[in-house]
Amino acid sequence: MNTLRNFIHFARLHTVVGTTLSIVCLYFLALSFSDMEEFHWRELALTLVSCLGANIYIVGLNQITDVEIDRINKPYLPLASGAFSMRTGYSIIIISVLISLIIAFYLGHYLLWTVLLSLALGTAYSLPPFRLKRFHFWAAFCIIAVRGLIVNLLLFLHFHFILNGQHNVPVIIWLLTATIFIYSIVIAWFKDIPDMEGDRRFQINTLTLRLGAATVFRFGNGLVIIVYMALIVLPFLIKLNVNTWLFAGAHIVLLVLLLSAKSKVELGERAAVFKYYQFFWVLFFLEYITFATSGLFG
Repeated sequence: MNTLRNFIHFARLHTVVGTTLSIVCLYFLALSFSDMEEFHWRELALTLVSCLGANIYIVGLNQITDVEIDRINKPYLPLASGAFSMRTGYSIIIISVLISLIIAFYLGHYLLWTVLLSLALGTAYSLPPFRLKRFHFWAAFCIIAVRGLIVNLLLFLHFHFILNGQHNVPVIIWLLTATIFIYSIVIAWFKDIPDMEGDRRFQINTLTLRLGAATVFRFGNGLVIIVYMALIVLPFLIKLNVNTWLFAGAHIVLLVLLLSAKSKVELGERAAVFKYYQFFWVLFFLEYITFATSGLFG
């Protein structure tokens, strides 16, 4: 039981949930453009395994290279706490990346490019000589590129081709990509707010250390509020092939949830900030669900 719990910590549960939800929702968005006669569940399952393997490699490599920092910022992680040895960490990421690549080669070029680009950016994020996480712009770029662009566009095309034999990207997917692009920027900023102490000690040049937690927190929330307001109005102005009232209503609810949670955060309390960061991931998850359900019922 302890081994399973430690593996879940190693895999970073919120990223696993985020990856799984994004894949499933992109599948259903592609399905909404089909005649729904063939569902290709096997391809969906294999795509999930491949992408989760890449996910575990990326977050695992980051922990392997950040053990000393994590002993300050995230002492509960299995490598930082000593629950897993470094050898175990390396074994997990090697097996994960091999499974990911083998399946991606088998399923086709859209998935293969998704995996290869994600692995390349994830490796450059953590490993010398690049170690892009040291620089706030490039650290954010890696997260934005993978979560905001690569996953949404290439995985949708992967499923769209399997289900419909098509290579075009509909307007709703461009809108989803733009929305998740903004979310990814803010997640990249917010994840550093609770980690200021360790980042300062190890000279990780984050935007939070440069501008201050209050400025980053205020600006990040402001961006997402603007996005929500746009998403409430847009389905009434342009054809998105979604259920207009469901789409707009869901974003009104998300906006209210954000404003309520934001008003309760004390930036001086690390636990409260980390809890808000986790809540922000929930908003990220709900965004995918909103797009997928609105598309299916559109």
